[in-house]
Amino acid sequence: MPVSSLFRAGTVFLLLVLTARPVTDASAQTPFSETAAGERLAEAITDTIETKTFVGAFWGIHVVNLRSGAVLYSRNADKNFVPASNVKLFTTAAGLERLGPDFRYVTTAYADGPVKDGTLKGNLIVRGAGDPTIGGYEQRDAPTQVFRQWADSLKAQGITHVAGNIIGDDDRLDETPLGRGWSWSDITYAYAAQIGALVFNENTIDMEVRGRRVGQSARITWEPFNTDYVTVVNRSRTVPSRADEDEEYQRLMGTNTIHVETTVHPNGRASESITISNPTLYFTHILRRVLLEEGISVDGRAADLDATGTRPSYGTDAVRQVASYTSPPLADIVQTLNHESQNLYAEQLLRTLARTVPPDSVDEDLKPGSSPLGVKAVRETLGAAEVDTSRVELVDGSGLSRQNLVQPRALVRLLQHMWLHPNPTVSSAFYDVLPEGGEDGTLEYRFQGTAPANGNVRAKTGTLSNTSALGGYVESSTGTPIAFSLFCNHHTADGDQVRSAQDVIVNTIARLPLQRTNAESGTADGP
Repeated sequence: MPVSSLFRAGTVFLLLVLTARPVTDASAQTPFSETAAGERLAEAITDTIETKTFVGAFWGIHVVNLRSGAVLYSRNADKNFVPASNVKLFTTAAGLERLGPDFRYVTTAYADGPVKDGTLKGNLIVRGAGDPTIGGYEQRDAPTQVFRQWADSLKAQGITHVAGNIIGDDDRLDETPLGRGWSWSDITYAYAAQIGALVFNENTIDMEVRGRRVGQSARITWEPFNTDYVTVVNRSRTVPSRADEDEEYQRLMGTNTIHVETTVHPNGRASESITISNPTLYFTHILRRVLLEEGISVDGRAADLDATGTRPSYGTDAVRQVASYTSPPLADIVQTLNHESQNLYAEQLLRTLARTVPPDSVDEDLKPGSSPLGVKAVRETLGAAEVDTSRVELVDGSGLSRQNLVQPRALVRLLQHMWLHPNPTVSSAFYDVLPEGGEDGTLEYRFQGTAPANGNVRAKTGTLSNTSALGGYVESSTGTPIAFSLFCNHHTADGDQVRSAQDVIVNTIARLPLQRTNAESGTADGP
């Protein structure tokens, strides 16, 4: 067996041993003082990460008793780390605090002309608010259902023909399509979908590649309805069953031309969500197609408001509302954001937060509805959490950029702030949106079985190449709530090895029989 495989097997074996060990009843254990608990934790962490597997890796760890505020363990807690998707914890906290768990997006369709004999003598204008859920979220099985409901609304008002264009107004949010520092090699795939005030189907098409006879190209289809908004260049191949399958897709930058070079077995199947360029035109293009399917003819084209010269005066008699869609509450949206680590949802929320910053506090170089202005809103939440914001670098809302830099101590300070938030609704919502170990989201297949953290830990994962993070909450065996941040940067180990090490650490925390101290008396317990 290769040396690397031996180390991997050793790491996994250690995890299995620690998680399989039965947990005795808390009352039968001798309670640890915080000092003793810290020593036990330090020993376990040293044995786990100071191994040949992680030579060259840079670990940052910070663990705090939420009742007493005492630090149980700290390593490189004030050093900067690339946090990956742990950035979503910052975005989520700011969203819940500034917008509230009950906040909802409203996307509205307007008619800017009179209706005569069934004809709208003008344009149908959709004003976006940044809602990421239209055609996505719980609508993935029927992504066009909102548009079909709008068609029903138009027909109920006697509109069966639109003489003008189907126009998208995306001016509420900045139109910069990608986050700062995103890799060009990511832009084909759904996790790097473009950002905008109008979003449909998470700004992707859902592609399926099916094998046919060996030597033939595969059959390629996509939803919604093989839309001609994209052009697919089929360079796929059906290969013998003994040959390796390989998925390869590329959307040419700045275009909607998608090259598919996937290899697939006969009757085999591969699927992938591929991004589109220009979300506003995609939204209006699909809406126009649905209206036609629903029996509403359209003379004009799909268009972006900025390209038409139209300047609608919303709410007047000349521009009246004819349809709308209200999103699920923010508490539900950020649950999807964190459980699925949905980057687009995080970026949409960050730009929505930009609208909460008072105009008189905005620098002239920060665009309304932009990511940099959204970061300013997040920084205000971090300031309330007593985080030294001068040492935190944030450039996006999802963590896809490697230009984000965060210290483990700063992340734990945010976790403490949200645990003891003065608004219990916000505190509970923040806790509830985090994946539960061994149960759901990105932690569904971690902390399973008899692991002490099974059904106990609530945490957010974070993964980029050579980068892994885990931050959240777990209870000790005696019910003490603990906040933790685990960062591992610059590792060359397999991702499963790093995750196994993180799981060992969290399970060790969950096994600690911490005794209650005098400092804990009268301290609020949070969610």
